[in-house]
Amino acid sequence: MADPSRSIFVTAPDGLRLHVREYRPVGLSALPVVCLPGLTRTVADFETLAPALVQAGHRVIALDSRGRGQSEYDRHPENYNLLVELGDLVAVLIALAIGPAVFIGSSRGGLIAMHLGVAHPTALAGVVLHDIGPVIEPKGLARIKSYVGKMPQPRSFSEGAAILRQLFHGQFPNLTDEQWLAAAQRGWQSRNGALVPTYDVRLARTIEAVDIERPLPPLWNEFDALLRLPMLTIRGGRSDILSAATLAAMTARHPGMETIEVADQGHVPLLEGEDVISRIVGFAAKCGNEGATA
Repeated sequence: MADPSRSIFVTAPDGLRLHVREYRPVGLSALPVVCLPGLTRTVADFETLAPALVQAGHRVIALDSRGRGQSEYDRHPENYNLLVELGDLVAVLIALAIGPAVFIGSSRGGLIAMHLGVAHPTALAGVVLHDIGPVIEPKGLARIKSYVGKMPQPRSFSEGAAILRQLFHGQFPNLTDEQWLAAAQRGWQSRNGALVPTYDVRLARTIEAVDIERPLPPLWNEFDALLRLPMLTIRGGRSDILSAATLAAMTARHPGMETIEVADQGHVPLLEGEDVISRIVGFAAKCGNEGATA
């Protein structure tokens, strides 16, 4: 079966080269969907979900944030921040003529989506918050801080799978060998005969200053900017970033918000499996089909 996707490169406001993976249906009949990965993640996280959205008539755009995947690494790592990455996203939306869209934001990608709702509210027609909310749990931040930029270098993808299993088995106790191997193939890439992370390890600097004893300021104002929109929040049952209490508070503020809890998975639950994918595709359909472009 032919690959329904292609790579596009867009120039950021400061000249950096950004990679976008586009999945385009034969006939556009629904809103575009924009996928934003997590802190160290790439467009590969959406490889299973995107074709299902395309089949439903959506043009899907997945963005590698600067310093991740095939996007250019920044010579100034202090630019790995939400404000700059929000500007990158807006540049991509303009360059690719993306009108109102459904945004799927995984972890940090969800934070960017919330900020977009404040800065450019008309850009969003619906939002999926993937294991992220206005309150980020310090325990989860501490765990992320412990491994970003500090992972061992595997000699093979199978060794990488073993490393990931050892580190994250508590969050994902039921993954198969094939799923751990796929995670390794998303997390490392071959370069000059060696396996290296699929992100700039200097991203670790973005969380170095985080004091895990002092919770980050909550983003309820940013969340409230999305209250007018259809919203779906996905939470891993073992998540240490999005707590059940925060999810309940989000539901109280947005009574129409849909939720999915993925049992026995942590941060972030995999975007795969018929139940999860069908719920996301169904949610995107409910957001309407205005704004689709040829």
